[in-house]
Amino acid sequence: MPSPELLQPVLKAKVDELFLNWLSDPGTQSVLKDYLDLIKSGQYDNLSSGHAQDKRSLSFNENNNVASQRNLTEKKTAPLGAPSSTASTSTLPSRSSSNARMTGPGGRVLRRSVSAKKAQVRTEKPVTTALSESIPKFYFPQGRPQANLNIDGLISKIEKIFSQFPNERATIEDMGLVAKACECPLYWKMPLFCSAGGDRTGFVSVHKFVAMWRKTLQTCHDDASKFVHLLAKPGCNYLEQDDFMPFLQDVVNSHPGMAFLKEAPDFHSRYITTVIQRIFYNVNRSWTGKISCSELRKSNFLQNVALLEQEEDVNQLTEFFSYEHFYVIYCKFWELDADHDLYIDQKDLLRHNDQAISQKMIGRIFSGTVTRDRRVYKEGRLSYADFVWFLISDEDKKTDTSIEYWFRCMDLDGDGVLSMYEMEYFYEEQCQKLEAMSIEPLPFEDCLCQMLDLVKPEVEGKITLRDLKKCKMAHIFFDTFFNIEKYLDHEQRDPFSIIREAETNGQEFSDWEKYAADEYDILVKEDANDHCNDVTSTDL
Repeated sequence: MPSPELLQPVLKAKVDELFLNWLSDPGTQSVLKDYLDLIKSGQYDNLSSGHAQDKRSLSFNENNNVASQRNLTEKKTAPLGAPSSTASTSTLPSRSSSNARMTGPGGRVLRRSVSAKKAQVRTEKPVTTALSESIPKFYFPQGRPQANLNIDGLISKIEKIFSQFPNERATIEDMGLVAKACECPLYWKMPLFCSAGGDRTGFVSVHKFVAMWRKTLQTCHDDASKFVHLLAKPGCNYLEQDDFMPFLQDVVNSHPGMAFLKEAPDFHSRYITTVIQRIFYNVNRSWTGKISCSELRKSNFLQNVALLEQEEDVNQLTEFFSYEHFYVIYCKFWELDADHDLYIDQKDLLRHNDQAISQKMIGRIFSGTVTRDRRVYKEGRLSYADFVWFLISDEDKKTDTSIEYWFRCMDLDGDGVLSMYEMEYFYEEQCQKLEAMSIEPLPFEDCLCQMLDLVKPEVEGKITLRDLKKCKMAHIFFDTFFNIEKYLDHEQRDPFSIIREAETNGQEFSDWEKYAADEYDILVKEDANDHCNDVTSTDL
């Protein structure tokens, strides 16, 4: 038989378990609360002095909660004010002792039943519907309805415009007038045309259009919800990439700043692909591949669409529609795509910017962690659409999308934290490149201390996505681990100037805009030199 010394820890654990079971019992909590209220009000001393028998009942049942329940049953059948016959000095009161006490005639203490007490609690705080009715509606997924919107007046204006067309039918060339009658931006004309069935018949009748637009006005109450309703597939409340193609094709066909591209129809699809990727890069913050009304409201995309009507030079709209930016991206891709099949492999991407990006990071990009096309991982090929995301993220690591892009690549185990192991994994290749350049690399321990001081993570030794967005130095952090060229640029710059740039909010041009402008000038000069060389060789 085990010695008493060996049984003491087990016995203590069992007692602790019984105590916790008793303490977590609702009846026990009610008892303690009632006695606490009596102590605060000063009534407990008076009650305990005249009723020693009741005071002795405040003890713990050393058997278990089942015995407490049995004790409760026996006490419920006893007359009011009768002391418990089963109480002892070693037991706390059972659930019936939690009842509030009242002093009756002759100083007798009367107990309220539990049900009576609960009923009183319910009556003290009655549930009323007036409070809920007074709360105004605050959630409007389709936009806040306009109080003074005259739908019939708008419809009459539209019908007046349609009366000018033969047989009251509008073609795509007429939809500009219709869009203005609907009080929409000019380049909503193609979405309006397609939503009314014009893409199938080649024209839109007044009756079909009025029915479509009336329903839109009744269900969609702001520009974002209307735009999604017009472009989305039937039954969908979000936009996918192919939903933008008719809209952007109309911009290419009709915008005066894109007139030069009419003679090169092969580049229409490349330009449209670029714009679509930039739309999702900036607007689709959830990375779902589906743009919701909420995401569209939070972005400035619709403002840029409205500016297409006012701005004849699309290159001024640098966030989405710039042709110069498309030219830079496509030329960079064309240089890497040796066989020009619009796909590149890891070896091709490794040649980007003179092999500035580490091979380990290239492998992470092709692992499918930041690409939408599943064939990237299966076939080992990167499409032009995915390259758009790569190049913008590489040249501007200060945006939220770019920080998320590279964080996903560095987070090898996908736990949402960059550990010291993951940082060391990428830094090893940086050290090898520095040694090949006869540059002594900083030991990883020292580099880690610098990065932790730079980011200042909330949890020591673990860097999260939130930490990188908050520190405003994510571009230096990422370049340190996988971009040797940019890392050396940061090392040669004045650290105080970097801090000043980080503290300056709302810079005039983003890093991507600066890069695109410089590269475009270089490409134009190269084309001019090639043209001169061709002319010279022809003359000779």
